[in-house]
Amino acid sequence: MNETPLARVLSDERLNAGLAWALTAGVAALAVGSLLEGEPLSAGFAAVVVALAVVPPVGFRHPRAMLPWEVLALASLPVLARTVVVLSGLGTGRIATYVAVAAVALIVAVELHVFTAVRMSPGFAVVFVVLTTMAAAGVWAVTRWAADVLLGTGFLLRPGVEEATVERRLMLDFLASTVAGLGGAVFQLYVRRQAPLDERIVGADADAGLGEVP
Repeated sequence: MNETPLARVLSDERLNAGLAWALTAGVAALAVGSLLEGEPLSAGFAAVVVALAVVPPVGFRHPRAMLPWEVLALASLPVLARTVVVLSGLGTGRIATYVAVAAVALIVAVELHVFTAVRMSPGFAVVFVVLTTMAAAGVWAVTRWAADVLLGTGFLLRPGVEEATVERRLMLDFLASTVAGLGGAVFQLYVRRQAPLDERIVGADADAGLGEVP
């Protein structure tokens, strides 16, 4: 039976590596652009994605030992969205920020499952991505509060802003992180169950393909 174009995209080793490297280069350019525009947070997210993306090829010393391109595409979209939203003044990029965090958690989960001896069951993978994203939201909230109290910044505690308003914003942050984590977890299940990772990624353990769990 002839292979469809979609099946080839999801199974070809060279094509996966090429698309993954192209996406990594795009995110790296976005990191530099965000830094030059005075957006260190967006630049930081992009830099983390790039750093995680190059860990497998550096570790295995092979340019085709790249993450699935779908994972990198998912990770690059919220970084791009947050940069556009913040720089255009359309908002704070709250949801995009936590989707980016979920994407980072997703990358870590996929790298652990594909390139190491660690095996995650589908249920644990969902919990891992969701809880990691929610934990990041909690750490970010505490960091902003500590900066306001100790350094006099205005991330959360601003003159004239009622306590109820601050609490509402925090709850929206936690809600956004939970939704983003669930979205990342669903995509992680797709990668585990539908994409033939062992056939298209150099260095991938055959047991990591198609969601097999020992």
